[in-house]
Amino acid sequence: MYPYRKPLASPGILRKSLLIFSGAEIQNRRRIRLFEMTPSKSKNRVVLAVTNDLISDQRLEKVCATLLSLGFSPLLIGRKRRTSPELPRKEWRTHRMCLLFEKGPLFYAEYNLRLFLWLLFHRADLIVANDLDTLPACFLASLLKRKPIVYDSHEFYTETPELIHRPFTRNIWLSIEKSIFPKLDRIITVNKSIAQEYKIRYGKELYIIKNLPRKLITRSLPSPAKKPDGKKVILLQGAGINIDRGAEELVQAMQYLPNVMLWIIGSGDVMDILKELIIKHHLEDRITIFGRVAYEELTAYTLAADLGISIDKDTNPNYRFSLPNKLFDYIRCQTPVLVSRLPEIAQIVEQYNVGEFIDSHDPKHIADRINTLLSNEQKMSQYKNNCSIASEELTWEHQTDTMKEIYLPFLKD
Repeated sequence: MYPYRKPLASPGILRKSLLIFSGAEIQNRRRIRLFEMTPSKSKNRVVLAVTNDLISDQRLEKVCATLLSLGFSPLLIGRKRRTSPELPRKEWRTHRMCLLFEKGPLFYAEYNLRLFLWLLFHRADLIVANDLDTLPACFLASLLKRKPIVYDSHEFYTETPELIHRPFTRNIWLSIEKSIFPKLDRIITVNKSIAQEYKIRYGKELYIIKNLPRKLITRSLPSPAKKPDGKKVILLQGAGINIDRGAEELVQAMQYLPNVMLWIIGSGDVMDILKELIIKHHLEDRITIFGRVAYEELTAYTLAADLGISIDKDTNPNYRFSLPNKLFDYIRCQTPVLVSRLPEIAQIVEQYNVGEFIDSHDPKHIADRINTLLSNEQKMSQYKNNCSIASEELTWEHQTDTMKEIYLPFLKD
């Protein structure tokens, strides 16, 4: 007798996985808002694919809004995780796939297979792949359906910390990139440094669309969190509060800042570590973790903060060449910044004189820089004024001409 082994999947899960590829699944999805918001035969349909759950991707929100204003009909497709909240109603159509796997190789394989089949049986006049993890399905569908494709690389994907120390996995993604990238005509990325790296690697000229925020219309937004009396507030925010982004050292630095409050807003793979550090160092009264919040609420917190923090480490090329959304969010809300001296970030901070730098990630040094900066009211006032001036230039609206150059050739009458 062989020992009994538990099945890899229950009959219910197997039936569900078969249903995914059946006509019944397509029929069921006709009931969701994807097919209710606009007519099915709308012109200039642009399908934009991404692997996240569409909740906090501000770049794609702005891209969809711009495409809509240019006369396109955007359809944004992502995935729905078990913990994903419901999506608020948008001006464009959305669709989130429910997948069996949520991470690892099986997730990426399932996502691309499902996305490919979805693209194969739904109309798209233009396909936009966002990041390398959506490119295989989007490129193959564009070939088979003879539809144009745009590739928007939000980061230096093969050089991320998740891949740089895993050579086997990195080589798989690098092989995918090498096989597709040279065949693409319209490629976008987020800054000059990454564009230059791709030009060296593939000899391609890339368009640059930075992660700039929309122009802030008013500073009269209500603050959802009251600032503690007699305390300054520093803010760390972002959708990727991950390893090597300096969050752990920032929390430890709070031991030396008794009159400062730290707000942490967002999500990432070090959040549990941060909570343990807060308890270990008895910092519950100085640090508040809010998790993910709506962008409007995040803006209100940023307006209330005295100092914005962005202290990624130079441990991999993706972080080295990063230009994070939060830097521009801080500037937009006239919140001076304390940042690490990475080339793209340093260029913005020095050009507009909106803050200062750390020289190391030692918690005591970080605390000293925060304390020195917050105690200099004259310098903080100057930085706030410079943020106001910079925010007039560093807006999404200033990139409209580049968006038009990329997308208008695909617009049909």
